[in-house]
Formats: sequence, C-alpha cells, structure tokens
Amino acid sequence: MLEKVLIANRGEIALRVLRACKELGIKTVAVHSTADRELKHVRLADEAVCIGPPPSAQSYLDVPSIISVAELTNADGIHPGYGFLSENADFAEQVEKSGFTFIGPTADTIRLMGDKVSAKQQMQRTGVPTVPGSDGALPDDPDEVIRIAREIGFPVIVKAAAGGGGRGMRVVHNEEVLLSSIQVTQSEAQAAFGSPVVYMEKFLQRPRHVEIQVLADGQGNAIHLGDRDCSLQRRHQKVIEEAPAPGIDDALRNEIGDACVRACLDMGYRGAGTFEFLFEDNAFYFIEMNTRVQVEHPVTEMISGVDIVREQLLIAGGAPLSIKQEDVSLKGHSIECRINAEDPRTFMPSPGTIKTFHAPGGHGVRVDSHVYSGYTVPPHYDSLIGKLITFADTREAALVKMRQALDELVVDGIRTNAALHRELVTDSSFMAGGVSIHYLESKLEHEH
Repeated sequence: MLEKVLIANRGEIALRVLRACKELGIKTVAVHSTADRELKHVRLADEAVCIGPPPSAQSYLDVPSIISVAELTNADGIHPGYGFLSENADFAEQVEKSGFTFIGPTADTIRLMGDKVSAKQQMQRTGVPTVPGSDGALPDDPDEVIRIAREIGFPVIVKAAAGGGGRGMRVVHNEEVLLSSIQVTQSEAQAAFGSPVVYMEKFLQRPRHVEIQVLADGQGNAIHLGDRDCSLQRRHQKVIEEAPAPGIDDALRNEIGDACVRACLDMGYRGAGTFEFLFEDNAFYFIEMNTRVQVEHPVTEMISGVDIVREQLLIAGGAPLSIKQEDVSLKGHSIECRINAEDPRTFMPSPGTIKTFHAPGGHGVRVDSHVYSGYTVPPHYDSLIGKLITFADTREAALVKMRQALDELVVDGIRTNAALHRELVTDSSFMAGGVSIHYLESKLEHEH
C-alpha cells in the first residue's frame, strides 16, 4: 500500500484524489501554483508546497519541481489526475526512474496508446474493431485505390498522414471524384505539412461517442465497467455524459467490453483507462485510448458501485484488482453535467470571485467540485468548476433529478454554463437519447 501520495493536479480532480487517499489512510501532498493557494484540496492536504507562478508551464507542467517536492516530502506515489502531465510518457518515466510510483500505466503503454498508428495496430491484433481504412499510405496504383475505397464503402475520408487539427482532410462521396480528390489532398498535404502521403478511412456521418471504462492490475487481471455516451460535445469538448449509453444492445455492449479487456491483458495494461469509440449503425469503431482517469468517471462509479480512483491507488500499491468481471453489476442510469465558468451563449471564460455557491443535494445527487462561497476562479486554467451527477433507476428519472439539481444550483458572482445545461436536459432530441456528436454544435448554430 502507498503511504504518501503527491497529487500533481488542481481543482476538482485533485480534491477527488485527496478524498480517496484519506479513505485509504494514505497521507497527501498538494502541489500548487501561486494562483491556487486557496484551493480546497490545498487546505485539506497533509502537506502543501507551492511550485511556481500561475502559468501551467512554470508550475503544473514543471516536472523537475514536482519530482523534487516528492523527494522533499518523502512521498512514494504521484497521481497525475487528468490533463496536465497525465498522459506524458516522459513524465511517467521520470517519476519511476526517480524511485516513485506513477499512479497509472507504464511509460511504454502510454507511448503505445499515444501514437494513433500503433494504438490502431494494437487494437486490430486483439480484435477490437477499428475504423475501416487503407492500413497505411495509399498506393500509387489507381485501380488498387478504387478497390480499397469499394472495400471500405463510400463515403470515405482522405487524410494527410502528417496532418492534424482538422486540416488536410477531404470527404469523398462517390467513385467518380475519388482520384481527383486524392490528388488535391496530396498537393495540399505537401504544401501544408511537407509530405504528400495520404491515407483513407470510412467516413462516419452521424456517429455517437461511446467509450468503455476498464481497470487492470498489470498482474493478469482486467475488467470493464460498461460504457458511457459522451456525444454532447462542443469543439471536441464534452458537455454532458451518461452511463450506460442509451439504446445499445446488451450483447453488443458486453462483446465490445470483453474485446477491450482482451486488449488490456495483451498489452499488460495497469490502472484505469478508457477506450473511446465512434458508434454508428450498431457498430463500434475504436478511435483512441485514454491512459488515465477521465473527467466523466463518476457516471460509471454511480452505475457500478466501483470507486475508480480508489482502485487506481490500490493497483499502484501493488494490490491485485479487488473485483472480478462476474462481480460487476451495472444498475440504473447516471448523467453528468460539466459546470464551467463561462458565458452560456458566447462560451467566453468568466473568471472571478464566487460570491455565493450552493450545491444541490438529495437522494441520487452527487456534486464533485472544488469551489465554495468566496473562492476566486483564476483565469489561467480550464474553466471547469464542478460536475453535477445524478443517479436513478431509469434514464428518465435521472433526467428529472438533473433538472431539479440544476434549478437548485447557485453560483453568483461569475457566469456559468448552467443555463445551457437547463436547456439541454429539456431538449426533445437529447431526451429521446442517442444524438450524434454533431448535434450540439448544429443546435447552437441554428439558435444564433
């Protein structure tokens, strides 16, 4: 068992980790920037050390500072939370080399899953379904290119291998324009990225974002805790998440969960992780794996009764998984609204002092937040100030609880996106379940 854990993060996730440590009798060290002296977990930790000025690069991303605090305080484990250094393989390596336990997977696993190509190959090896594609660069032979496209099925998307950030892509709806579209994309790729190499994948038109939560101990045991639907997104940022994903056949759900477990065992995965998929026409397509705890982990905790952060800490301390797959029993439905300090219409960040904060409560209501009346939200970090989570026997009942919780929530002094959430939880398409990842953005476009 770990005896003292340094929490290399801030905000609600740092408080979440601190609570799990306290329940296990593990001492805590909080590191913080000068802007974060008043954070709840900083006040509650056994020890707190300031590691630099507000900019993340000089504090929460400063690896030597974090490691020297671990040495100074005799911590034996470092929990990275999410964001910041949580999926930085070099950081994980430094932590282990310095003689501390990194609470997460090995650096090699983080590297393997951080590379889109190696991650996809790993999935294909263990039978996790991936987006049908050209398996690497497109050949020069036009006949072969057409054959590949027919096998994938139109529409297809042609992507620059060196591309990123939504650039160097072209959707092709039929065979007639395929070759000319590839040529144009190749020229654009050469001009923008210095490489004309392109590849081709199936283009999913209205997919949902469905992910599978896994836990593995690196000792030959792994389980999945069902799925979550995170399709309500704006600019690739999730807004509302729920578990289980509505309208998915249980047999298919279990099949994909079992495939993810096999992949974990094959790569010797250790810790908590999430397999992210696009889901369309009753089929799953792997896109990436997050090798850390996620913002939306509470909805899975609510339906499974498993404390994911506690398991992370026990696994890192060398304990085998405390539960087997047959012990996992998923019940009811849980919904999470991410409450951000931002204007609900323009989405501009709204830092400042919270004059009054009142958290909703009642049976089946959970609030994960680090804020309190009088707390000042700094302008330097992500705008997430809390998560409102409800749980009930059915999705409809969980939505009713969420409407009530949002009505009870009071955050005065700054602007929040609570008004947007109130609108979404009464939106007829969302209430019906199963909207696509494009739904929220197109809804917002039509309203402006």
